[in-house]
Amino acid sequence: MTSKSIFILNGPNLNRLGKREPEIYGTTTLAEIEAMCGMAARGRPVRFHQSNMEGEIVSWIHDAIDEGAGIIINPAALTFTSLAILDALKMFNGPIIELHISNIHRREAYYHNSMVSKVATAVMAGFGAHGYVLALRAMIRMIDA
Repeated sequence: MTSKSIFILNGPNLNRLGKREPEIYGTTTLAEIEAMCGMAARGRPVRFHQSNMEGEIVSWIHDAIDEGAGIIINPAALTFTSLAILDALKMFNGPIIELHISNIHRREAYYHNSMVSKVATAVMAGFGAHGYVLALRAMIRMIDA
């Protein structure tokens, strides 16, 4: 078992989970998701972050390059626009899971072209808040393999 952290990174507006469009994103808050991930990590170090600013997310990816075993990232709207996040993720040598609460492929066409998918090891979408726990379990298996 590695002592390096699993980074769980969240993009813009995810701090509004539980209140924002509950018919799409559910009623679970980001704090509740963080607590669920803490329990699912089973003692593994997890660094859980959220920002509405692209540069801060890029900085956390840089931290993961030096200190991380894996990255789970829900870049939210930046999924479809951020070359900066794509370029930062290209530098990471471990597994990357792109995660979305909703199934982006069942939504409007502008949600269908992910920049992050181009470098992600795996993509998970449509499992709601529980997707974070599923992604964390999958990440642990990837790291241990």
